[in-house]
Amino acid sequence: MAEEAPRQFEIDLPPELIGGAYADFANVWHTPTVFVMDFLTLAQPPREQVDSETGERHTVVPARVVSRIRIPPEQVFELAKALTQQLEFWEQETGRRNPGGPLLDD
Repeated sequence: MAEEAPRQFEIDLPPELIGGAYADFANVWHTPTVFVMDFLTLAQPPREQVDSETGERHTVVPARVVSRIRIPPEQVFELAKALTQQLEFWEQETGRRNPGGPLLDD
């Protein structure tokens, strides 16, 4: 059986995407056939709100989706590996472990 030749991707980045989009955080969810990653940026400062029925206080964080990416479940494993590898490189280059706490507390 012949070995499969290694793949070499030729990636084209359209000029309008070169700048990218800044995101403060991401939300990841899935269906049976796709994983969806919504990248969001804060639209306004968080504000306190009180539920009129229960009187319970909570913080509302207005955010806007700046990009939505859909990938097949099989690709999630490759993405996780790539993120882990790049994080390790970043830690070695900067000498930092964690860039800080979460932007928003749970």
